[in-house]
Amino acid sequence: MSQAPPLSDSLTLATTPNAVRWARLHTTDVLSRWRVPAKVIETAELIVSELTTNAVQHSEEGERVSPYSSLSTLRTFDLVLQVGNGVVRVSVFDNDEQAPVLKQPGADATSGRGILLVAAMSSRWGHYPVRNGNKTGKVVWAQVSLAPAAEPRRHERAQSRPAQPSETVRSALPRTSEVGPTLLGRVLVGVRGL
Repeated sequence: MSQAPPLSDSLTLATTPNAVRWARLHTTDVLSRWRVPAKVIETAELIVSELTTNAVQHSEEGERVSPYSSLSTLRTFDLVLQVGNGVVRVSVFDNDEQAPVLKQPGADATSGRGILLVAAMSSRWGHYPVRNGNKTGKVVWAQVSLAPAAEPRRHERAQSRPAQPSETVRSALPRTSEVGPTLLGRVLVGVRGL
């Protein structure tokens, strides 16, 4: 019995300030057409937001050149969406070879929570370097399970505890009551939109 190949879609965007918004819209559109559950789309959209924001920010680091200069080169990043084997996989390629760092920002920090949120919202995530001819950089990827979390039986509900994030993620999260990673991601996206 053969298995259907995974669904796959890719988009290349310029590293401009509106690229993150376009990446989120594209993600919602594609995953909706593939009939991915709304909760999974919401989580994938937040992950796309974080990963593409990092791609745009890291492309801006370095020498500043006017876009009208002959020294200016258009920088891009690639977003790849895949659905298969029970997961949605989001991959973002950018030209920065530096690996992402899972930071533990202080409560007053205004940035540095992106990879922390990706780690908290995804079932798995990682990165790998790309050195292929004239294309160098890295791919950062994250997976979100399509299967809903198993619902406890009625008599187990009172005794069950919510799933805990990994120790690294848990130590970096603020000490608040029942703040989930999806809520944190939505707040961060909202703040960026101001």
